[in-house]
Amino acid sequence: MTDGVDPSVPPSGTGCVECDAAGGWWVHLRRCAQCGHVGCCDSSPGQHASAHHAATAHPVMQSFEPGEEWFWDFAADTDADVPEDLELAPPTSHPDDQPVPGPAGRVPADWLSHVRG
Repeated sequence: MTDGVDPSVPPSGTGCVECDAAGGWWVHLRRCAQCGHVGCCDSSPGQHASAHHAATAHPVMQSFEPGEEWFWDFAADTDADVPEDLELAPPTSHPDDQPVPGPAGRVPADWLSHVRG
C-alpha cells in the first residue's frame, strides 16, 4: 500500500461533506485517498479538500469527477506517485447525472463570480 492511501475505504458520499452540511455548492470534487472524505476543489468557494488535508495531514487525494483518475499529493504539491493500477473502493466518482458545478438547485446563477483562482 502507498503511504496515505487506503484503497478499501469507500467515499464519504456523493458530494462535498461540508458543503452538503451547510447547503453550499462546489465546482469539482476531490476524495481523500486515506479516509474517503469527499471535499470540494480549490476553485470552489469552500476549498474543503485542501482544508481536510490541513486538518488531518492526509497527503493524497484523487479527483472524484467521472472519467478522471488522477491523484494529487498535497505534501509534495505535485501529482501523487501511486501505482497506475491503484483503484480506490467504489464509487470512484460522483453520479454521472450530478451537474458540474453542483449539486443541482444550489448553484447560484452568478457562480462564475464566486470561483476562486
